[in-house]
Parts: sequence; C-alpha cells; structure tokens
Amino acid sequence: MNKKVLLVGDGAVGSTFANDLLQHTSVDELVICDVLKKRPVGDSMDLEDILPFTGECNIHSGEYSDAKDAAVVVITAGVPRKPGESRLDLVNKNVSILKSIIQPVVESGFDGIFLVSANPVDILTTLTQKLSGFPKNKVIGTGTSLDTARLKVDLAKRLNVPVAEINSMVLGEHGDTSFENFDESTVSGKSLKEFANIDDHILDQVELNIRQKGGKIIENKGATFYGIAMMLTQIVTAILTNRSIALPLSAPINGEYGIKSNLYLGTPAVIDGSGVSQVIETELSEPEKAKMVNSATKMQEVLDNITLD
Repeated sequence: MNKKVLLVGDGAVGSTFANDLLQHTSVDELVICDVLKKRPVGDSMDLEDILPFTGECNIHSGEYSDAKDAAVVVITAGVPRKPGESRLDLVNKNVSILKSIIQPVVESGFDGIFLVSANPVDILTTLTQKLSGFPKNKVIGTGTSLDTARLKVDLAKRLNVPVAEINSMVLGEHGDTSFENFDESTVSGKSLKEFANIDDHILDQVELNIRQKGGKIIENKGATFYGIAMMLTQIVTAILTNRSIALPLSAPINGEYGIKSNLYLGTPAVIDGSGVSQVIETELSEPEKAKMVNSATKMQEVLDNITLD
C-alpha cells in the first residue's frame, strides 16, 4: 500500500506531527512543504537523525506537485490563534491560505485523502471538499478529537480513574458551540452520573475548562501542538495501514441529527484506508441534539459569508 505523506505547513503542529508519525508507523516517503522554504530543509535533515531508531523513510522538502502520488496530504498550514482570538477569528486569513494550497495539490494529480487540522477546522474541511471536488469520504478534519482527549483527561483527574476508563465525547464545532455528551458518558462501564455524584454545576465547569484549555496553553507557551500532532498521527496511521478506528472528527454530515446543511461537523466517524468509511449518528438526548443543530447552524452562517471566487 502507498505510504507516502505530504505535509503542508511546517510550524509547531506540522513538525511535531512529522516526528510523531515516524515514531508510530512505517512511512515510505515524507515530503514537507512550507512557505518558508528553508524550514522544511532543516526539519528534513533533523528528522533523518531519528531514522536509526524508527526505520527507513525518504524525508525531504518539496512542493505541492509532489502530492501527485501521495496517499495523504496533511494540512496544518495557517495563521495560528493569538491570545484572545477565537478559532472563527481566523476564517478569512486561513481561507485565503487554503485556496492557495488545494488548487495546486489537485492539479498535481493527487488522488489520495486530505486531512485538515488548521482552524477553524470544520469550516476549512468543508471548504477543502468544495475546492477540491473530492468525494466527501476522502476529506477529513480533526474536528473535536482533541477536545475529546482533553475531556477524558479532565474527567479522569476529577474522578481519580485511568483515562482509558472514560467514555465521553465533545461534539459539534471545534470551537465555541461545541458540547459534551454527558448524558451518554460512562466511567468504568457505569453512567457518569451514576459513577460519581457530579451535579450540573461541576459539569458546566468541566465544559468551560475544555473550551478554555487551548487558549490557556496559548497564553502560556504561544501554541498548542502535542495533542493535535498525536491525533493527526493516529488518523494517518489508520489510513496508511487500512486499520479501522473511530474518533469524533470533522466528518461529512448528510442528514444525521436532522441537520440539512451540507457541511463537516464533529461527530464520531470510522476511518480506514478509504478515508471516512462510516459517519456515526451517536445517540444524544434531546437537549444535546438541539446543541448539535445549533452548532451546524452557526457553521453554516459562517460558510454563507465566505466567497471562494
């Protein structure tokens, strides 16, 4: 199976992802592209130094034309969030960058899978599919997978249990209209509210913590990258090895949850070598369904104000 990956964007997220990927799966060729031409050259040389520990891989800087025979194009390029900014504040800046990437990649003859992590990820994933004209299953966004990881860590700390015992997700937008599926969440096989005496006030605090964590990391160190880089690694590994895994991702919505908008939104989905093999309409309480619909409505309002011409 083709195991060539082209990475677009060699900033903190991109370079951390490249390092993680090489340590977690077999990659035949890793091509790194960035508008700062010297950085991918240096990063490629630096990454070569871990090959004695990870195995053979052709690592080099390149151009969008190198996507022609790649299995996956990973897009981390974009203007990062500044302290005080929301992910949606980045829309206009990053849509322009996205347009400059998708066209030459498609013109190269690329026929693999697009994986988007730049923000606002639900908007940019939706636009990647529209700009590329690719089948919806071949375009994926990282969605609320990172938020979900943060949720599991928060709950595990509060309840003093291993993270693996937590089954809970963040759904909807990767942003301010996201929500947690607390009504269906379980801990060690028991419902969250049955397992521990957690009232709505505590759950509100958990939700606030998850929503604010990224901003707090940015305030303290300038960027977030370890978690999202590992999430990208999990997704790309599943694609390259054709191994099915289920994660809450920016996945194509086609009537799920009663949503009529033609967009990508955070929902559980199964991915494998074909891309998104299944979109899962997970069980939600009525209040949570309303939150999912609200999230889709807000994303559609943003999309309606974007001009791609």
